[in-house]
Amino acid sequence: MDRRQKETLVADMKDRLQNARAAFLVNCQGLDVETLNRLRRELRQKGSEFQVVKNRLMKIACRDTETESLRDHFVGPCALTIAHDDVVAPAKVLVDFSKAQKNLELKVGHISGRIMDANAIRRLAELPGREALLAQTLSVMKEVPTSLVRVLNGVVISFLNVLRAIGDANETVDTQST
Repeated sequence: MDRRQKETLVADMKDRLQNARAAFLVNCQGLDVETLNRLRRELRQKGSEFQVVKNRLMKIACRDTETESLRDHFVGPCALTIAHDDVVAPAKVLVDFSKAQKNLELKVGHISGRIMDANAIRRLAELPGREALLAQTLSVMKEVPTSLVRVLNGVVISFLNVLRAIGDANETVDTQST
């Protein structure tokens, strides 16, 4: 690869890193091409990308981005997973894949300016996916107006019961006075 190609690659990676919601760094030494391609496919289906790039070029691409804190972890054979939308789905794919393939080692992750170790990535993978979290949020938001209607309905019913009791008390006073 000549200098111009390297500069293009670094600029492209820098752009993708700036637009990424998360990045995960893994050690993929010992995995064959077929296995890496299968991992790439699974990650692509989840809206993420997986790329093996030289550490020196990745260190340059990370400069002046949120992922700059990953620079110290580019040691040995590394591959980078970049998540564009959902950050949980690629973490699940990587964790599941690392369980099946002992040669795939989770190193670190980066979400919203924070570094995550391998254990934190595993905990992230245990969370429900984006769609499930949105459904749970919608369910909670739907429940709030329903509860408000119940409370307001209870106030009206209580008020009507008080009026009925006053009316009944007036009737009994009227019938006793006659």
